Amino acid sequence: AIEKYLHGTIRDLYDPAFLKGSREAVLLLKDKIKGQMPIRVIGDYDADGICSSYILKRGLEACGAVVDTMIPHRMKDGYGLNEHLIREAYEAGADTVLTCDNGIAAFSQIEYANSLGMTVVVTDHHEVPYEEKDAERQYLIPPAAAVVDPKQQDCHYPFPEICGAVVAYKLVLALTAKQQGVTWQQVMESDMGLELLEFAAFATIGDVMELRDENRIIVSEGLNLMKHTRNIGLEALIRATGTDAGHIKPYTVGFILGPCLNATGRLDTADHALALFEAQDESEAARIAGNLKAMNDSRKE
Repeated sequence: AIEKYLHGTIRDLYDPAFLKGSREAVLLLKDKIKGQMPIRVIGDYDADGICSSYILKRGLEACGAVVDTMIPHRMKDGYGLNEHLIREAYEAGADTVLTCDNGIAAFSQIEYANSLGMTVVVTDHHEVPYEEKDAERQYLIPPAAAVVDPKQQDCHYPFPEICGAVVAYKLVLALTAKQQGVTWQQVMESDMGLELLEFAAFATIGDVMELRDENRIIVSEGLNLMKHTRNIGLEALIRATGTDAGHIKPYTVGFILGPCLNATGRLDTADHALALFEAQDESEAARIAGNLKAMNDSRKE
């Protein structure tokens, strides 16, 4: 345990197959991709939700999916899934809703999506809601086609204290491995796998998860990767905040970079942060990063 704590590497990360519901989610998404059925990712407006949304969209696109994202607006939509987000997805022609960092408590909303003939896949890391009946807890798992959440009672994932972005990351590794006929470790060590690991690390710090076990490895490896990030938008944000890329630490993400993402969700819309990570052009990335920093400065004031 000491050896792993001090010197753990990505080779020590856990197999996504340990996540209950991941196999069903992978097979279902594989079918949707094959049929080119539109998938809408619905995330959350904090750093974890933004990183989760980016991880899923980037991973699904790499697998050939027709996919878009929707991050709820804090004031207009509130937290998590609600019926009008389902209705919007339906009217936009989405066949499948894929949640990240939310959905485990959206029982009636998922029932509504089912009534419209839509498919819902939940990826989340929050506690499963329950009712007390005869002094016993009865857990309320939402009626989605697949639910991936390490907090489910009968999930055998070795370390359930992971954030939403790590759940999303593990699903992307499993799906891509299935699509390409390779191992999940090979996907993890690919350029895309390493880029997305940075975002899993960013979210783990941003969501204040315990730095034990797998989380410690993800953060340690992710911070090293961020020093030479593969993502144009993240590089622009590092530059805009005057951060020394060679000395990125958990403090840097928690108190300098992360708040720039959270500020967008608090003062405007977190879509700006997602657009930053998806930017393909350096000048466009620099413009968005500058706006995010300015927004966070005004939030602090």
